[in-house]
Amino acid sequence: MKKLDPLPLPEDFNPETYLLAKVTENGVFHESRRGAAFAGRLVANGAPQDLELAEKVLQVVLGCQERREDDPHYGNFFWMLEDDVVQDLNAVEFNLEYLIPMMLRYADRLSPELQARVSEAIRLGLDEICRLDVLMAYTNITMLDILNSCLGGELLGDAKIAERGYRKLVEWMVLTDQNGHPFEYNSPTYTAVTIRALSHLAGMVQHEETRIRARTALARLGVSAALHIHAGTGRWAGPHSRAYQPSVICETKPEIDMVRDWIVEGTLPAWVADVWVQRPAAFQVVETAFVERQLGLTTYHSPSFALGVSVKEAGEQSDVLMAHYVRPGAERPGVLYTRYLLNEKWLGDFYHATDRTKSRNLIEEGKFYGVQQGSRAIGLYTPARLGSVHSAKAALIWTQREQVDEIWVGERRVESLPVEIAPGENVVIGSGSVLFAVCPLRRTDLGRDAPVCLVERQGDLVLELYNYLGLEKTFWEMNWLGAFFKGWPQCGVYVEVAERADYADGSAFARAVAGGALSDEIAAPFTFQGEGERLWTVTYSRDGQTLGLEVDVMTWSLRRRWTQDGPLDWPMLESPVARETRGGYIEVGPATLTCGKEAGWLFASPETGRYVAAYHGLTPAPLVLTLPGARVEIAAMGTGIVVWDNGEVVVEAVGLKGEPKIIL
Repeated sequence: MKKLDPLPLPEDFNPETYLLAKVTENGVFHESRRGAAFAGRLVANGAPQDLELAEKVLQVVLGCQERREDDPHYGNFFWMLEDDVVQDLNAVEFNLEYLIPMMLRYADRLSPELQARVSEAIRLGLDEICRLDVLMAYTNITMLDILNSCLGGELLGDAKIAERGYRKLVEWMVLTDQNGHPFEYNSPTYTAVTIRALSHLAGMVQHEETRIRARTALARLGVSAALHIHAGTGRWAGPHSRAYQPSVICETKPEIDMVRDWIVEGTLPAWVADVWVQRPAAFQVVETAFVERQLGLTTYHSPSFALGVSVKEAGEQSDVLMAHYVRPGAERPGVLYTRYLLNEKWLGDFYHATDRTKSRNLIEEGKFYGVQQGSRAIGLYTPARLGSVHSAKAALIWTQREQVDEIWVGERRVESLPVEIAPGENVVIGSGSVLFAVCPLRRTDLGRDAPVCLVERQGDLVLELYNYLGLEKTFWEMNWLGAFFKGWPQCGVYVEVAERADYADGSAFARAVAGGALSDEIAAPFTFQGEGERLWTVTYSRDGQTLGLEVDVMTWSLRRRWTQDGPLDWPMLESPVARETRGGYIEVGPATLTCGKEAGWLFASPETGRYVAAYHGLTPAPLVLTLPGARVEIAAMGTGIVVWDNGEVVVEAVGLKGEPKIIL
């Protein structure tokens, strides 16, 4: 037998702790979950030196489990070796994510004593997961809950635990299928966690129905991921429900590489790559994550840029209005993103700072509503809360000021910063292959002469639209429901993006945008007594296209979104190559799908000869996939997928009845 070579030790391996070290501004720390992942890799490799080291690593990882029975989180894990209490409740999910597959695949490589100890730790962890019973809207942790419960229950031979996992996957899919995209939508980090968890579940679970459901949900997320990867930049285009600063500003590896790896390694079906083959150079994709909370997302792709806008912010880590764009010759693509910020907060050098003015994540502190049609968007901001502040502003941020080579304010070209923007003046920014036009909308001045200005901050170009700049104060009139309240402060923009090659220069683009009709109206103020509306209505029209947004500033609630074609609704998935509905009939290109009136979706790639139809129904129903020159008929099927690959048909479904009929 060939001698196995041991794994090379990672550079951050600490031989004193047997864990991987993480250096922060507060010292050196060791994450338990990274230790569990490292141990799993060692055991999988299986060299004698690896197994010897793995036993030491696992002893330390298991020592991070809370074993005091009177603790409310008995069975969870400390996030760091250095912790004394459970703080991050997700630690148990991330540790078991590695420990359970290790035991399923390679338990016999560990000593009997350690096998017993790891199994006990898994059981205690699963009990904690059951007690926590994470809300299904917390998508990535819900998926880890499902993964760990299904696989852990099967590992331990505990049907109750496993059945809980099987059942929760069904419930999560039912919730998601009411809307389209999972609640934690389009996140470069957290959608990736969900995809990996579904892939592990589909690849390892013994329960056949759960395996089929996992593969079906995974395929749907794969289509969405591929639709949001921008071809020109290779980035996961916004808007994002959650994102961390390194991914926001493209300091991380391009996400297109991650998705390609998923396809190559089988995490996603091979046909997902056809999305990139079939989609046009310029197109729009619209999805809905949660209708009741008004979480919808629109992304427009052009060869040189992708513009994305959320209907509403999902939380403090949201990217609600952002663009990725090509900068030929630059180290990384350009990014435009927005934030509402209080007290001049900006990026610092610290990951874990309690003072967020020093944090490396620029937290969203506003409430937002947006609407988008193609390369045009309206974004309306107000502060999420106003305590005692000395500034409050919306900020549009272009990364890497040195890559911006053209700035126009009104009719004049700007060569140096800072520069103040006068009322009625628009701004045009030229960078790389793209032009941006920004038309500031009405703003509530909570003080005196709150400015709009272009500045450079830590190497980025920033357009700052202030609601307040002055001495620190509280605002009695902003106390909702208060004796003086007349509405939330207004701060908004109209934004348009264009291919730079389409205009002679920024001035020409500015004239084109200014030639449109921009209407920005607000109803008269009144003191709020708990009833009545004060509507802020913004529309922009040009070349036969109209975009409109209306918000009640008394309750900061959405009233209307529309285009020239009428009111906008909440499509589950709408794009040129894939659609999802609950209506029982879907048409994409030359293909149609007829199925039950539960969630169903269709992807069509005539160029590659592949078509994929999916039905997510709990109750089996007839399904017919009609293609150019052929038809696939299925007597009945529940949740599952039908793949047509150049005449070859593969069906995998819960409750499948009969053999598929192919009619040519």
